[in-house]
Amino acid sequence: MTTKKIRSIIIVGGGTSGWMTAAGLSQQFKDKVIDITLVESSEMGTIGVGEATTPTLRRFYKKLGFSDLDVLKATNATCKLGIEFKGWSGENSSFIHPFGLYGQEVNHIPFHHYFNKLKQSGDTTPFADYSLGVNLARHNKFCQPPTKPKNQLEIFDWALHFDAALFGHLMRDYAKGNGVKVIDSKIYHVDLAQADGAIESLHLENGEKIAGDLYIDCSGFKALLIEQAMKTGYEDWSHYLLCDTAVAVQSELTSEPIARTIAQAQKAGWQWQIPLQTRMGNGMVYSSQFINSDEAISAMLSNIDGKITQDPRSFSFTPGRRKRAWNKNCIAVGLASGFLEPLESTSIALVETAIEKIAFFLEQPEYGQEEADKFNDAMGQEYERVRDFIILHYKLNGRTDSPMWQHCRDLETPQTLTDKMNAFKHNGENIRLPWEIFGNDSWLAIYDGLNYSPSSYDSSIDKFSNTFLNEQLTQMRQGIKNKVDNSQSHADFLRQYCGFKG
Repeated sequence: MTTKKIRSIIIVGGGTSGWMTAAGLSQQFKDKVIDITLVESSEMGTIGVGEATTPTLRRFYKKLGFSDLDVLKATNATCKLGIEFKGWSGENSSFIHPFGLYGQEVNHIPFHHYFNKLKQSGDTTPFADYSLGVNLARHNKFCQPPTKPKNQLEIFDWALHFDAALFGHLMRDYAKGNGVKVIDSKIYHVDLAQADGAIESLHLENGEKIAGDLYIDCSGFKALLIEQAMKTGYEDWSHYLLCDTAVAVQSELTSEPIARTIAQAQKAGWQWQIPLQTRMGNGMVYSSQFINSDEAISAMLSNIDGKITQDPRSFSFTPGRRKRAWNKNCIAVGLASGFLEPLESTSIALVETAIEKIAFFLEQPEYGQEEADKFNDAMGQEYERVRDFIILHYKLNGRTDSPMWQHCRDLETPQTLTDKMNAFKHNGENIRLPWEIFGNDSWLAIYDGLNYSPSSYDSSIDKFSNTFLNEQLTQMRQGIKNKVDNSQSHADFLRQYCGFKG
């Protein structure tokens, strides 16, 4: 198989994805003689859909040498223990999807089987009471997870709400410090090789013509290289995911920032609230089939408490992914690769995992078709797994106030999701597929929050009496309560470690 050595990489597009890619690859190749150039135009803006992340981001920047406190301070960030879904299972309902576990596994049997045994005997204790992450978030408390947890009840994780522009600046400074070159210009033409359609060179508006061995497209929805030039193709998932438009606006904080994202269901979509130390990020994601832009913006603004500090910014999107994220000598990362919607804060997570896979497949650094095929297979499955998880939220919704939500319940789901839901409904089995970002407890959180319960449980636990299980589960709840009671408030944590003034 023919392989191509990499001596130069050209990244097209700055913003969060471009500068994360530049930072990650400059760290990966710091001991190798590889030129990395990033082309961006200071005239171009960025999308900036939201400012919420998943815990994978923390592992990404730690590989670069940044601590959590470094990033919290540099990006005006707050801590995110999970997402609170308001109104998804009914108009006045609420549940939290945490970054953490539920209960204590016993004899290699997942906790939810024990919980369901008691539930089927009439116990009404909420499943959420067995999650430390949920209860910290619910009471707006925060503490760092223990390095060596004593048991599963102490295991939880966290992410950040941050200023994405400031995080981009942090990544930019790091990348430039590692020798990444920056060209401030727009691209007006892409030369493709006649022989195989690979990229030969880029023509810039400043008069330069540049060429590299590998091109990484971080140009956002424009997909300048992977689609406009190379015509790679796009897999449209709008028949599964109806929301196709988003509008975002910032507002002043009116209270201390909470340690969770809010996702409030509305008649034709949902509204987010993302607290930073200095402001509140707000937005509405909606289906243009069921509401127009003026109505959506009006609905969003009517649900914001603080003073609006900028004009609302809207954009449309087609849920889906590029048919091949790696095509010949071009790799798409971020919005150029695909977009689902910001419901579970997966956009930046998919940037991070793409960078991780690029670094893995280019360890030598050289590549051939085999590396491209493996990358495409991994990223394709990862996007599909995220797609299925997001569809689950809509499929199981309990709203009765509008046609959109009924339409979502009636939609046919992908077979992979159908199989997972059927297995769980039958006996509580959580099928685990390759390249899933969200673990079993994330699925449990959505199943429970949207009232989707298994018909049975693992019968091997019938050897435990209900009295014994009640005693054990009571102890679990008490242990979680004690931990929450002894934790400081989220705002006090920010004051102590980040200089928060609110």
